[in-house]
Amino acid sequence: MKLLTFLMLSIITFSVSAEEEAMVVSVKRLTMESALKIAQESIKTCRKKGIQVGVTVVDRSGNTQVVLRDVLAPDITLAVSFQKAYTAVSFSAATSALTRQAGSPLANVDKLMFSAGGLLIQAGGQILGGVGVSGAPGGEIDEECAQAGIKAIIDDLEMSL
Repeated sequence: MKLLTFLMLSIITFSVSAEEEAMVVSVKRLTMESALKIAQESIKTCRKKGIQVGVTVVDRSGNTQVVLRDVLAPDITLAVSFQKAYTAVSFSAATSALTRQAGSPLANVDKLMFSAGGLLIQAGGQILGGVGVSGAPGGEIDEECAQAGIKAIIDDLEMSL
């Protein structure tokens, strides 16, 4: 009888523990070093094209992790790069895929920017953040530089998840 009581209590305890664990969410985040490497590689890639840019890396919630502005990039590139990164994370999509929203009421929402240059940072099937680049003559070039930043660490990210 004591054994049966012990087993019943164990099962009940396990069930409660399992339910409690289901109520906890574990969120993966980029380290500051990873975010910095993405930003640095984005700037380096744009420099090779003769372009000075601003870069912002945000976490999956849209909070700024790293901001870099190349020496001659205008100050406005900082605000725009943030908006692109924030928009990519908010819509779980590259901003170049969201250009039709530019003519919608969403275009009037603070922090959103519907032009190319914002990308999701994803690895292991998880969204880890976003990167936005601003300052090139066209958003396609901003996006190329952002993609190069992600590419610089994607293999290491995939291996770590």
